[in-house]
Amino acid sequence: MELCPRVCVMFLYVFLLLSVFKAKGEKAKCQIIGSPEPPMLSKDGDVIIGGAFSIHSKITLQKLSFTEKPQRLACTSLNLREFRFVQTFIFAVEEINNSTLLPNISIGYRIFDSCGSTLASMRSAMALINGQELTAQETCSGHSEVQAIIGESESSSTIVMSRATGPFKIPVISHFATCACLSNRKEYPSFFRTIPSDYYQSRALAQLVKYFGWTWVGAVRSDNDYGNNGMATFVEAARKEGVCIEYSEAILRTNSKESIAKVVEVIRKGTAKVLVAFLAQSEMDVLLEEALAQNVTGLQWIGSESWITARYLATERISHVISSAMGFTINKSKIPGLKDFLVKVHPSQSPSSALLTEFWETTFGCQFSPKNENEKLCTGVENLNEINNTFTDVSELRISNNVYKAVYAIAHAVHNTLSCKADENEICAQKEALLSSQVLHSLQTVNFTMPTGEEVYFSANGDPIAKYELVNWQKTAPGDIAFVTVGHYDASLPSDEQFVMKSVNIVWAGNSNVRPRSVCSESCQPGFRQAQIKGRPPCCFACIQCPVGEISNQTDSAECIKCNLEFWSNENHSLCIPKKVEFLSFEENMGILLTVFSLTGVSLTVAVGLVFFYFIDTPLVKASNIELSFLLLFSLNLCFLCSLTFIGRPSKWSCMLRHTAFGITFALCMSCVLARTIAVVMAFRATVPGNSLPQCSVPVQRVGVFSCTLFQVIICALWLALAPPVPRKDMAHYTDKIILECDLGSTIGFWAVLGYIGLLALLCFVLAFLARKLPDNFNEAKFITFSMLIFCAVWITFIPAYVSSPGKFTVAVEIFAILASSFGLLICIFAPKCYIIILKPQQNTKKHLMGKAHAKSQ
Repeated sequence: MELCPRVCVMFLYVFLLLSVFKAKGEKAKCQIIGSPEPPMLSKDGDVIIGGAFSIHSKITLQKLSFTEKPQRLACTSLNLREFRFVQTFIFAVEEINNSTLLPNISIGYRIFDSCGSTLASMRSAMALINGQELTAQETCSGHSEVQAIIGESESSSTIVMSRATGPFKIPVISHFATCACLSNRKEYPSFFRTIPSDYYQSRALAQLVKYFGWTWVGAVRSDNDYGNNGMATFVEAARKEGVCIEYSEAILRTNSKESIAKVVEVIRKGTAKVLVAFLAQSEMDVLLEEALAQNVTGLQWIGSESWITARYLATERISHVISSAMGFTINKSKIPGLKDFLVKVHPSQSPSSALLTEFWETTFGCQFSPKNENEKLCTGVENLNEINNTFTDVSELRISNNVYKAVYAIAHAVHNTLSCKADENEICAQKEALLSSQVLHSLQTVNFTMPTGEEVYFSANGDPIAKYELVNWQKTAPGDIAFVTVGHYDASLPSDEQFVMKSVNIVWAGNSNVRPRSVCSESCQPGFRQAQIKGRPPCCFACIQCPVGEISNQTDSAECIKCNLEFWSNENHSLCIPKKVEFLSFEENMGILLTVFSLTGVSLTVAVGLVFFYFIDTPLVKASNIELSFLLLFSLNLCFLCSLTFIGRPSKWSCMLRHTAFGITFALCMSCVLARTIAVVMAFRATVPGNSLPQCSVPVQRVGVFSCTLFQVIICALWLALAPPVPRKDMAHYTDKIILECDLGSTIGFWAVLGYIGLLALLCFVLAFLARKLPDNFNEAKFITFSMLIFCAVWITFIPAYVSSPGKFTVAVEIFAILASSFGLLICIFAPKCYIIILKPQQNTKKHLMGKAHAKSQ
């Protein structure tokens, strides 16, 4: 394998040397190897324009025996649409020859049939370069017979022709080759086209699919440069638009029936309701035949400009499969006089042309030389005006207009070259010596306006401005199919203004008015997010509800958004709403119940005070130390009332009031109880013979109560001054609500207040316990002892409950402790006395109170 290139190079050197030695002896002649390729149609002129069209759509390949010279390619199946392109080419040439654009200069043409085959295209390119004569000149000048070429109709064939003619600087203008690869000036320096590049069409198709919300589509393409490059661009653009391709199949018209059937079966079994068909007409033909055989219906076809306006496809039979197709195509135009020119085509215009004869026989279904009696005889007087087919239909002149513009572009380039308008520094060319390279140079800068008002010029890459119409197949009243324009695409505009839909009703697949829906997975509603399914395209996903505290407020959200700290997700997880602020309020059941208990305690305390006030002169009331009793009842009232400050929305002042009021009122209450306990103990100790303890006088009691209470006031003042309680939003215990509570500010201050109250209670308990052996009829100490036991039990239980209770229950526990301890003091100290005063008045005597004491002392 490595030896072959070296041998080939050596052979080439030897061949060149022999050629040089031979040239010294005689003049070299340029001679065609083989026989020349005759054109299908031709006309002489001062300037010759070549034409290559797929006049026939099928080619018959003969088996090579390698013993005989291969015969010419046999092309069959006349394509009336391409033949119309040929006649448009001729019409433009005749129109220019009859105009003043090129005075004293006639344009001729050489038109070849490429049969839609790259092999035939290469033969056509060689024929256009070489000419028809076996020997060109005495010396090889290197000049081609044609100054420019118009063609091809397919990208692959155009690529072959452009590569062949490029080294000779022969400009090629295509009217139908849209492959984006042809815009590469390094590879195709002499290529131009009057149809936009697929670079723009593919992106326009991707925007179209996205516009209608189709994120799950199938794709089929021609397995050639046109289809492969166009589909690759579409897939890339679709991916950026969030569109997924379920399947991507490729076909070629020369594929076997079995392979095409497999492609159609994939399409039929696919779940996508939209099919993007980036196909040349020849591939579209074979695909539709198989689709009809397998009865593939219900798909929304999105077509490329190659077939979307092909009139011969828009029939009742075909529309059963591709009803209401949609796709981009170039703007249509009108060519004045073309219709009249087309209906005048007749075999008599060129009797030697087999093409015109074949056209006539195909159009009218007759034969000029019938082989049997069953065949209809052509008379030659048939009238094309009576025929309505693809050839005579000029209602959708789109590609034909591109041919028309291409001929005019070459004519203007020739005009500029001969008049030195291409470059003032160049010497004006002569029509007898006009070179293709000069026409190529002028084409790059040509800029003119067509008789139809359309401006024609080429970009640096040889492309025109990309402008498309979006057409929709719609049935008319007579039953025909019309190509209705429903939108526009203009690549020269800003990206957000390129694609515009018109306010026109669109007919969808199955002639329905309802737009089909084509998605792999149904949209995730607000409150859900997309979750990618492993091994599936991005458009296939599961919808997962957002977790609590997170939302998605858009359809098909990729992620859930976490709500701010003070917000929470609603029930549908589609909106962040303010968290519910929770505190112990007067409106809720717990708050109402505690308020009732508090007011009940106030009422009972007031009732006891009224009883004592009414029976103030009785021995029992007098013996109870009236001043301390009323002060104790007053402090108990404040204790009951201070519990109400814990209910309601916490504020700066309520937080400071609730804790300081609680501390001071309970300190006052415990100071009164302590003073009563000391007074009882000292009073009865003084009655014991030989006891020298002084009695506790009223001033001493007042000083004691004031001092004990004042100490608590000082503690509370320091607490408020250094770190007062403030409102706080607790977001730690609950995620879906905010606990509005009072922050203690200083826990030391809180526990100092509580501890001081506990210290007073402990002193009361100890002193009352020591007085437990006092006379029974006046033994108040045992009730104080019992009340202190309740008080201490309540507050000892309060500590762990307070620490462990969350939110408003912390406040409820604290209120319960206040009310329970207050009720304990009220009931234990005053209930027995009220019982005697109200229900046992006979015991409310001095004799009864002192009787037992005297009995014990005697």
